[in-house]
Amino acid sequence: MEQEYRQPILLRWADLDPNNHVRHSVYYDWGASIRIAFFFDNGLTAKYLEEHHLGPVLFREEAVFRREIRYGDTLWIDLCTTQLRRDGSRFSFRHRILRGDGQLCATLTVDGAWIDTQMRKLAAPPEAAAQMLAGAPRAEIFRWLDDATPTNP
Repeated sequence: MEQEYRQPILLRWADLDPNNHVRHSVYYDWGASIRIAFFFDNGLTAKYLEEHHLGPVLFREEAVFRREIRYGDTLWIDLCTTQLRRDGSRFSFRHRILRGDGQLCATLTVDGAWIDTQMRKLAAPPEAAAQMLAGAPRAEIFRWLDDATPTNP
């Protein structure tokens, strides 16, 4: 798997608020879009998820805003894991939103897990999905989660 996963962002006029700032919820939409694209690009398609009764859920989603984004800016978003259980059942991703000049505009952090969509309970994903997550790009602060620690996401 590649060491970097990133995509360009198309900033739409509708993404701006009356102050010409990007609406805060748009940042979260960009994060969700790159996570789903990453899953799909690595075999966790809608069909795969449906066949395995599997769905991602989030426990926490946080944005830290650093620089203003203006209409017409060239933007990129990236994805890397910061934490992961060895069985793939819990994960944390970090996304950075960067301007074309490399300026960091925002950082998104999400903590999540997988749910068995039939049982409606948290579950470990199939081995193929766990391996895909284990091979995902990792942040410099990456760490394996200890399953015995009750405070993990």
